[in-house]
Amino acid sequence: MTTCAQAIKTWEAKNEAVAEEAPVVKLYCQLPPIAKLDNSLNTLKNCEHLSLSTNSIDRLIPLAGMKRLRILSLGRNVLKRIEKLEDVADTLEELWLSYNQITSLEGLGALASLTTLYVSNNNIKSWAELDRLQALTHLRDVTFVGNPIYGEMSREDARVEVLRHVPQVAKIDGDMVRPSEREAAGLEALA
Repeated sequence: MTTCAQAIKTWEAKNEAVAEEAPVVKLYCQLPPIAKLDNSLNTLKNCEHLSLSTNSIDRLIPLAGMKRLRILSLGRNVLKRIEKLEDVADTLEELWLSYNQITSLEGLGALASLTTLYVSNNNIKSWAELDRLQALTHLRDVTFVGNPIYGEMSREDARVEVLRHVPQVAKIDGDMVRPSEREAAGLEALA
């Protein structure tokens, strides 16, 4: 398995740059894959976009050193839960978690700046999980397709149900919300 420290060194050699100073650090598709996150990520003080997609990461760690992180990409890993994001709660705007094994949206409540949440193709089985997102007033773009909650529902019915739980969103599963969908969800059109 590749460690984060090794992946960062490889990235620096390939990009001829110092990772600590870089605004975008992409450590995706490592061979062998990264299995465990480690504290070397916290040296990425200027990083605004960190990509760790397509590895074998099974859990998150506190990211206290990443004071500028706006986009965190962790799709195609083996994460089971969303946790330890409090240190980036004020800056994190986009969280990409599709194609993992996540069953709950617990752990997102502190992310006051979150605008985008991609959790398609996970194991979310209860619509009540989406209620955890209601306090995220800036959330506008979500993906849930490929989760058990959609079951046998039509795409249209699933979108309306998402709106019932997360009325502030403007885009669901890649498509803008239509006024007719807001109406079907029993919501007033947003001004």
